[in-house]
Amino acid sequence: MLGIKILWRLIGVQQILLRHGLDELILGLPWLRPLRFLRWFSPNTWRRRRRPPRGERIRLALEELGPIYVKFGQAISTRRDLLPDDIALELEKLQDRVPPFPGVQARRMIEAGLGAEVTELFAEFDEVPLASASIAQVHSARLRDGAEVVVKVLRPGIEARIRQDLRLMYAFARLALNFIPEARRLRPVEVVAEFEKTILDELDMVREAANAAQLRRHFQNSDILYVPKVYWDWTCPRVLVLERIRGIPVANRPALEQAGVDLKLLAERGVEIFFTQVFRDNYFHADMHPGNIFVDPAREARYMAVDFGIVASLTEADQYYLAANLLAFFNRDYRKVAAMHVESGWVPPDVRVDEFEAAIRSVCEPIFAKPLGEISYGRLLLRLFQTARRFRMEVQPQLVLLQKTLLQIEGLGRQLYPQLDLWQTAKPYLENWFKQRVHPKTLFDKTLEQLPVWAEQFPEAPTWALRVLHEASRGELTVRWRSQELLELQAQLRRNHRRTVSAIGGGALVVAASVLLGQGLVMPVTWGLAGLGGMLLTRAWWGADSR
Repeated sequence: MLGIKILWRLIGVQQILLRHGLDELILGLPWLRPLRFLRWFSPNTWRRRRRPPRGERIRLALEELGPIYVKFGQAISTRRDLLPDDIALELEKLQDRVPPFPGVQARRMIEAGLGAEVTELFAEFDEVPLASASIAQVHSARLRDGAEVVVKVLRPGIEARIRQDLRLMYAFARLALNFIPEARRLRPVEVVAEFEKTILDELDMVREAANAAQLRRHFQNSDILYVPKVYWDWTCPRVLVLERIRGIPVANRPALEQAGVDLKLLAERGVEIFFTQVFRDNYFHADMHPGNIFVDPAREARYMAVDFGIVASLTEADQYYLAANLLAFFNRDYRKVAAMHVESGWVPPDVRVDEFEAAIRSVCEPIFAKPLGEISYGRLLLRLFQTARRFRMEVQPQLVLLQKTLLQIEGLGRQLYPQLDLWQTAKPYLENWFKQRVHPKTLFDKTLEQLPVWAEQFPEAPTWALRVLHEASRGELTVRWRSQELLELQAQLRRNHRRTVSAIGGGALVVAASVLLGQGLVMPVTWGLAGLGGMLLTRAWWGADSR
């Protein structure tokens, strides 16, 4: 059953939505049409009072709901092609203008974390925050050697709020698995688990500092991206001190134009940075909303990044399949796109490649026929997701962050330069990456790298071979085989068995209690049987213990 804390949080979420008058917006969604009669039970239907515009109400509700909801607003704020303008403009304010907590409280947290007075740690410290986001807020300061820095401090009580909302997300994910057939393909529990790892990592400032240091090494002396220096002696799990950068916010297009920045080059470099991080370094900044990106006015079209709490990498297999799929997509080789999806295991092996190819072509060709400025790759991806549902394509949780970042990069590039051709900008980079993978020098270097491992294991190879032959001759050679589908089927059968037992037991107890009540035996034990039976029936119905 849903826990009391989760139910309490769910009631709190509902109250916030009602307070901001969002019940009518939610019930207006097409898939909630059968529930629209509930609008008449909402106090907002009967109250006649002026309310702020819908975009402002959505923003205020997300701020009040907490960091997970603010993250969602930040993620979609760059997609002007998917949102009405009034909502997109308001969601942009979530990028660095979340209501701050008191500077005095930030000072106390710094002193507790670093074990010294702020006056001892810094020559100057401004209690008025420079920026305030969902997880932390930033203050300007100056070290005693004169270096200008920013001090990032976690919000008080943030971990408890996040864990509470994660429990709610897990509960909804499990309910979806039990009662929505489509949910199994979307793998909601795995997606929530991936999100949990990501957002809990954000709560550790030392981890974020390490992320920043790694990215700084990758782009040392780069002309396209600058990453600020970490001051390790002033960093602890709840406090991070970084070099202060001074740049133009990337969303401030008028200021960029006034500074003479080449917006076309800037948009193209954003795409280059993304693909460089994903394919050259396999380590990418996964929170690239405009609030985290500045432009260096002293260098031509050079980005300056902040907020390194979310970074990600791919397995070598996912990296290869992603590159191959993108390159085939750029070349409109839909047959290869379909074949790669089957080969990678992203769609079931029984899917016919020719049918999948035809479905992809029917989505892509009408879009590619449009002028460049009218193509929205965000909408294209949504159409492809709808097509994938027909072919039972499962969500890949390990790629969710990458897909989100790619959408953010494309949305940001479109804001800077509406004619940006994402694919043509990225295509040469991917082609070069593939050439380097099969280049003789690359293969030779990989071989040299593996030689010490092979040399160490080679003397043991004859022993392994003799052991296998000996076991085979005695009939003792066994092959271990694990099928993920069979494991999932076994788990589903176990869950169904538990629910059936709960339903039968609960029904029997309720019937027994009814018989006793019918005989006039109104005793505590009678109500106990009824209560226990009701609990078992509820457990069978909700199936919240399914995973």
